[in-house]
Amino acid sequence: MTDKGMYMDTRQAGQFLGLSSKTLSRYRVSGDGPVFHRFGTRIRYRREDLEAWATTRRRASTSDDRTASKAGLRSRGR
Repeated sequence: MTDKGMYMDTRQAGQFLGLSSKTLSRYRVSGDGPVFHRFGTRIRYRREDLEAWATTRRRASTSDDRTASKAGLRSRGR
């Protein structure tokens, strides 16, 4: 599962991210989740896509909004 070129199913991707399969399914519908591939009826994720998505969700505090940091980086100067 850790090879860069290997695809993960929804259950494996959820385990990797610490999310449930149901949460990933909801994110697919809303467009809020990681990029995925559809092969017929099967949904697959690549590890590098999951890591990239997780990086965009990184925050310095609970008051950070989605636009406050690009790719998880935020200036500490005030």
